[in-house]
Amino acid sequence: MPSKAKVRICAISAVAFLVLLAITLLSSSIKFSNVFPTRLASQSTTEPAPETIPTPHYKPSPSAHPPIKDNFPLADHALPPPIPSWNALPPDAPLPQTPLLIAFTRNWHLLQQTVVSYLTAGWPASQIYVIDNSGTQNSNKRNLLTLQNPFYLNHHRLTAVYNVTVWETPTLLTFAQLQNYFLHLAINHDWPYYFWGHQDAVALSDETYIDPETGAYKSLYARVLDTLTETLAPAFSAEKQWAIRFFAYDHLALVNREAYLSVGGWDPFISYYISDCDMHERLAMANFRMDDARVGIIYDLSTSLDDLLLLYRRSKEPENLNDEELSMRGLFSSSTAKISLPGDLGDDGFHALKKTLDDMDRWKNDNKINPAGRNTWQGMQQGGQGEPFYYDVEGFSQAIEMTNQNGRRVYEKKWDVGGCGLIGKGLKATDAWRVGPDP
Repeated sequence: MPSKAKVRICAISAVAFLVLLAITLLSSSIKFSNVFPTRLASQSTTEPAPETIPTPHYKPSPSAHPPIKDNFPLADHALPPPIPSWNALPPDAPLPQTPLLIAFTRNWHLLQQTVVSYLTAGWPASQIYVIDNSGTQNSNKRNLLTLQNPFYLNHHRLTAVYNVTVWETPTLLTFAQLQNYFLHLAINHDWPYYFWGHQDAVALSDETYIDPETGAYKSLYARVLDTLTETLAPAFSAEKQWAIRFFAYDHLALVNREAYLSVGGWDPFISYYISDCDMHERLAMANFRMDDARVGIIYDLSTSLDDLLLLYRRSKEPENLNDEELSMRGLFSSSTAKISLPGDLGDDGFHALKKTLDDMDRWKNDNKINPAGRNTWQGMQQGGQGEPFYYDVEGFSQAIEMTNQNGRRVYEKKWDVGGCGLIGKGLKATDAWRVGPDP
């Protein structure tokens, strides 16, 4: 009897175990199907509906600009002619180690025009430094970009033909960051003073200028040296230390490195426009001098001369002239073009060049003549697709403007006002970020 009871209990236990096992497996199956529905569905004979991928909405293509051409083709095949003799420094003239820094981001036409204008105005090539801020690392140095790319720069021509120095920034910098980078270079290269200029400027010696002390003509660079000597003389800073000398505002400027460092340099968060107001106001708050000086004619341009030979006071002549006809007309022949000899100091050629540059300056800065605005030059090149560090041209302009607007907002938060003239609004240096709306 006891053995039958044991058998009965074992049988009941086995049945109960099988029932519990069945329930557990069924429950696991349900949970598994919830966690991995895709796997179970794949085992189904019913095919799932294909996933729908949305189609992006594309903006209209930008208006195409015609391809640009090199504005100094002669320099591709031969050395440029000598600069006008009246602008050349004597061979034994001492050169102060006060470099000219010109930053480039886009538009090779304007940069090349700027560099050639300083060279032909007498500025020594050894004192000119182009800062490649295209954001393309060493792509220009390696000749990986092409002329239609906005960020193209002819590194070989600048260094081997014009003999100027080219350095690359480590990444794309805003205007304020570039200014602080200039200070960084000045510290590392022991430049207590340096010039900097815009890449869309043209420097022209005023050939009608007569120095009142000597009664003789002086080139733009000779007058720059006079201004530098005047500025560094102890008498100039006897009552107030100087920070900057403006030549046509900051289209060309001379900077005192230590003055800029003493106020903390440029505010890196005020990226583009109005950053100069912040910097110059803080210099004024620190009681530094900021004086204008005139050394010649400095233009602010958005277009380029068709041929930069004009800055050498020369022009190309018709190709069908033979050597005898060239000699009769006072011309010489190169392997690729027939180039006129230079004219005379202050002659009709100078006045014609000056009028052309006057008109170009007016075109950029007069909204009635040019309603498209002064910065149209920044989008003239639209190529470069597939090249290293390519960036959509319109997208680049929009990103710059968004950064610019954010910098303006930072300025307004920093000082609780908009626009320049902070001192006239009762503000002092210690008020930065400490002022706010009236309660």
